[in-house]
Amino acid sequence: MDFKLTEDRRNELLHRRELTFTVTYNGPTPSRQQVLDKLSALLNLNQNLVVIDSLTTRFGKMEIHGTARLYDNQEIKSQLERPYLLNRGKPKGEQEKGSPAPEEKKVEKEQVKK
Repeated sequence: MDFKLTEDRRNELLHRRELTFTVTYNGPTPSRQQVLDKLSALLNLNQNLVVIDSLTTRFGKMEIHGTARLYDNQEIKSQLERPYLLNRGKPKGEQEKGSPAPEEKKVEKEQVKK
């Protein structure tokens, strides 16, 4: 997996760096976690401060174009980032308990119908 940074911009107002990158790979498409691991290893970053915003592929190409945000600290990251982006790409057991389970939603709907 070959990793190339195409843009590295500092956003002082939001206390973060905004990166645009291209990943060239052979074989199956790498997961979000694999891209996050590679990005943090390349730049010597703490994975808890990095949020991958988007990963896009094109049919027939072995390339991923993506954007990521690197925050100065965890507090700023939790204030600014949307919860679904923080949970995206994690296994189901590791996701935060922000939304109710499907069974709880079903019970709430039944109560509303009555």
